[in-house]
Amino acid sequence: MREKISACITAGNEEKKIRRCLESVSWCDEIVVVDSFSTDRTAEICREYTDRVYQHEWLGYIGSKNLIRGMATHPWLLYLDADEEISPDLRDEILREFNTGPGSVVGYRFPRLVHYLGRWIRHGEWYPDYKLRLFRKDAGSSVGEEPHDRVIVNGAVKTLRSSLYHYTYDDMHDQIETINRYTTITSREKFRKGERFRYVDYFIRPQWRFFKSYFLKMGMLDGLPGLFIARISSFGVRMKYAKLWELERAARESQPRPANVVQPTGKA
Repeated sequence: MREKISACITAGNEEKKIRRCLESVSWCDEIVVVDSFSTDRTAEICREYTDRVYQHEWLGYIGSKNLIRGMATHPWLLYLDADEEISPDLRDEILREFNTGPGSVVGYRFPRLVHYLGRWIRHGEWYPDYKLRLFRKDAGSSVGEEPHDRVIVNGAVKTLRSSLYHYTYDDMHDQIETINRYTTITSREKFRKGERFRYVDYFIRPQWRFFKSYFLKMGMLDGLPGLFIARISSFGVRMKYAKLWELERAARESQPRPANVVQPTGKA
């Protein structure tokens, strides 16, 4: 008998995408969902697939992953976001691995393939974007810097060939809104850690981000969507450091100003 796998899904107001995600892990031995009090039908749809649906306040990307880790009951965990899908090829590859036995392997990583503006993005910074999402519960946990969580494991990791599908943005409007939210989180985290605004970060890093994405990693081969990705990602870097400057400015202005000191007057 193969070792059992718990599919662990974090979600919030994803009624349009969650069913596709759930269908893609129906072969798992358990599905656990943590819903951050969705106001749409997300939780209702999840209950069609599993009775392990929990509602909990949002703890951030890292905190929510570690929360659901403790709720799963099987030795292997498969992490998914609501806008992701295990492809049929990846499902089959995982099952082949587990039918023969993982051996000394404690984690599996696989490429993530993004669907954006009507096409699969196969170049630039978005691909292959390897993610370690399948791992032994007793050997791994989530770490990182908000809003970017990642799994680390103590042991051997194997790379699979098949892709995890990611339906990341509905359109450019959705992408801009997400970048606005993420850059706010990232700039606050940097400020909390004591990082400060530097002109070189604001001027040079966005240009390097575009050059790397569009030219070095061949984003140009994805047509206009590849150009949009590189440009908007570069804009996101610039906004991150602009918001860091804004936080510094607000902190300076919140400092109490010294009271005016009136020098005593007297006869010479």
